[in-house]
Amino acid sequence: MSLLLEHFQKGGIFMYFILVFGLLTAVFIVERFVSLYLKHKEAPVDFRKNILGFIAQGDFKSAQAYIEMSGHDTSIGKITMVASKLRSAGAGDEALQARMDEQLSKEISSYDKRTGFLAMFGNVSTLFGLLGTVTGLIGSFAGVAAASPVERANLLSNGISEALNTTAFGLVAAIPALVAFAVFQNRTEKIVTTLTEQASEIYHDFLFYTESHKNEEDERVIVASSTKESMTNMKRN
Repeated sequence: MSLLLEHFQKGGIFMYFILVFGLLTAVFIVERFVSLYLKHKEAPVDFRKNILGFIAQGDFKSAQAYIEMSGHDTSIGKITMVASKLRSAGAGDEALQARMDEQLSKEISSYDKRTGFLAMFGNVSTLFGLLGTVTGLIGSFAGVAAASPVERANLLSNGISEALNTTAFGLVAAIPALVAFAVFQNRTEKIVTTLTEQASEIYHDFLFYTESHKNEEDERVIVASSTKESMTNMKRN
């Protein structure tokens, strides 16, 4: 630890900027890991099948109760809840699609909103390391040009030490950030792709089965009306 602190102090002022971005990287890595791996939950395997059973019967209240019980803390559960409430209120297809897309965008944003910072932290740490390298070499050669022969070796050594230390610490801060960005970005894309496909399937289920249920209701009304009219005519005759 003392050796690490010694190298840090020899790196110059830019080491403090690298330290700040290194700490931010650590915080964001922990936050993204918790969000994408620990907090993220998948709906039950038979979630869609059970939802289909309710919406095919037009029983949206039972569908909402099932979502609250088994998928209220999942992204697809929240999207399905929006659709179920809209259909329960008699909303049309355009309103259904618009509100489901709106909820889908919110869920995607919650997964993707901070991952990009890791790439920025990695790039900036590298640039600060490069900047420290350049300033260290400039100071080294400028001092050598104006110093006496006895002092040149010492000045040159200090300048090169500052340059290499900032380079090393910049890379130490940048590499974990860029690796974590690649891992979390891949995880985010996988989640978003799966969620988008699930939301599309749920939307078409609501679209098709609700329409089928309406047609069945209309047919029952027509049959009932025809039967009633026939019985009335028979009584008149």
